Amino acid sequence: MEEKLRQQPGNCIKIVLFGPESSGKTTLSKQLAEHYQCEWVPEYMREYLQEKWDKYSEVCSYEDLLPIAEGQIKLENEYSKKTNKLLICDTNLLELKVYAKVYFEGKVPKILNKISQENVYDLYLLTYIDTPWIADDLRDRPHQREEMFLTFKASLDQYNLPYIVLKGDKVSRLEKAIQTIDELIEQKGEYNR
Repeated sequence: MEEKLRQQPGNCIKIVLFGPESSGKTTLSKQLAEHYQCEWVPEYMREYLQEKWDKYSEVCSYEDLLPIAEGQIKLENEYSKKTNKLLICDTNLLELKVYAKVYFEGKVPKILNKISQENVYDLYLLTYIDTPWIADDLRDRPHQREEMFLTFKASLDQYNLPYIVLKGDKVSRLEKAIQTIDELIEQKGEYNR
């Protein structure tokens, strides 16, 4: 199982959209992929849990965590093979770990805890909660947005991961993200648009 959760080697710059539900991650992922004409990895957890909800009217269980993790990293590894430039990830295993800690009273599968700290990304874009909260079948914490944001931020701080916080409207967020990614690209010198 451990191998199925590991990133495969690649030479692309990996950017992760990270943050609580309904904070604009997918919208920004698509905008960035369009701007840079690069691949973006969708959020497997949403697809998996929506299908479960549609079939059984059931929410996420502890037993779902490892299949979700496996599906997410499988997608990431597939998309990273398609590029040697830039990869935008609409989530990662650390996000799944944060949700596991919140929803399952601190209980996280050992392998998820380990691998979520070992997989490497060049930059996390932490999305703030100043976007409208939009209800759907899976979202359930409209009154805990600040608490959830602080939980996500704390996980980045705990592991000393490189991140910026994105606030404001869609245009402001996109501009700040592009500026930061352009600086990272220049610093790494590995990307030619």
